[in-house]
Amino acid sequence: MVKEYGISVRNACRAVRLPRSCYYAPAAVRDDAEVIERIEAYVRENPRQGFDKLYPVLRRPGCGKTRLYRVYCQLKLNLKRRGKRRLPSRIKEPLQVPSVPNAVWSIDFMADALWNGRRFRTFNVLDDFNREALRIEIDTSLPARRIVRALTELIEIRGKPLMLRMDNGPELISADLETWARQHGVRLLFIQPGKPNQNAYIERFNRTYRNEVLDCYVFETLDEVRRMTADWLARYNEQRPHESLGNLSPRQYLMARSA
Repeated sequence: MVKEYGISVRNACRAVRLPRSCYYAPAAVRDDAEVIERIEAYVRENPRQGFDKLYPVLRRPGCGKTRLYRVYCQLKLNLKRRGKRRLPSRIKEPLQVPSVPNAVWSIDFMADALWNGRRFRTFNVLDDFNREALRIEIDTSLPARRIVRALTELIEIRGKPLMLRMDNGPELISADLETWARQHGVRLLFIQPGKPNQNAYIERFNRTYRNEVLDCYVFETLDEVRRMTADWLARYNEQRPHESLGNLSPRQYLMARSA
């Protein structure tokens, strides 16, 4: 505008809404090739470290924090860190034995591996009233929708519980399970984070299942795990005595209390 139309610098800068210093002091062009080379060399050796680790190592006169971070961002190395999901406050609930069946079910996950190293998970459901194992779902992946489907199938056979006691795993705090519980009128009872003793009934069952099945046999396929688990569940619920139930099995205890 100054050269083509001959207007003053003041009016030209006012028209484009820039200070006159931009006209008299053009931006200096800095060569960042050396800085880029140093950052890339550091990242190659330390790919999992962020800028807070990089800066103390690479800083020097003429290459301060602002310049380093500018080049760091230009190289798109400032990946957004995934934040930890904040949990609402959990209130400690007393662990009591229910007086009737289907009052409280405890649920939890376990993990193990086949002979070839392939990992699998189990989803365990226990009735706190008589410690009866209602279901063990086994697969390599057990997302929230699979858990909802397993619980839906279970309540068609057993009836729905009043409450589900569980920890704060990602599948259990999902919107899918919350929606399912609201539709069926089931209260979700979460234990406090880092307090597995508040879900002691299912934790004790997990120990028994691991000791008598998972650690007792070598499995080559998931079908073997499912078959051995189904056989063991029948013995566990119908024959295995429980000291807390007066040395009765869960089914025997249920029949005795129903009589």
